[in-house]
Amino acid sequence: MTLTQDQQAGLTVPLAIGSRIRTIRRRQERSLQAIADICGFTRSLLSKIETGKTMPPIATLMKIAGALGVRMAALLGDDDETTTVYTPRAAGERLIATEKGYRFFPFAAERLRKAMQPFLFVAVRGQIQPQPLQHAGEEFLYMLEGEMAYRVGAVSYHLHPGDTLYFDAQIPHDLTPLTEHVVYLAVFWDSCEENR
Repeated sequence: MTLTQDQQAGLTVPLAIGSRIRTIRRRQERSLQAIADICGFTRSLLSKIETGKTMPPIATLMKIAGALGVRMAALLGDDDETTTVYTPRAAGERLIATEKGYRFFPFAAERLRKAMQPFLFVAVRGQIQPQPLQHAGEEFLYMLEGEMAYRVGAVSYHLHPGDTLYFDAQIPHDLTPLTEHVVYLAVFWDSCEENR
């Protein structure tokens, strides 16, 4: 079986993110166990993330970034000091699959010094693993395609194209696609003080 260029890129993304996490952690002279303890998960999971064996959900990446004291953007891309980032449509079609069952694309990953992190998310009905997400910061969602139930705390919202949500991301939240697939834009406000 021959992999397409996009499939090959999808395989290298978890490895690149894991390598960045490991580099930052080692630069800080901190152990796998110390970071895992702060994040509330096992040393084994953090090791799998660092070696690219698993691609965690965004909420997990945000916890790791918080434990390391860096913005999540530091885990997603290399800083080239650019201030304006143009993303052609084709680049946004290279989605990264996570262990939670959804795929995402991080816009402007090459700009580390930013207060917001925009993402494109695609979720397929039946593939999402139910698990409440929770992380620092705030989120804004804008529905593009399909319909989904999006729960924030005890309230579930039925979202259609054009609908939006803005909420405190520390409140447990999760989603359930109601159509075959859903596509939405999410913007996370990164509350880390580094690089401000």
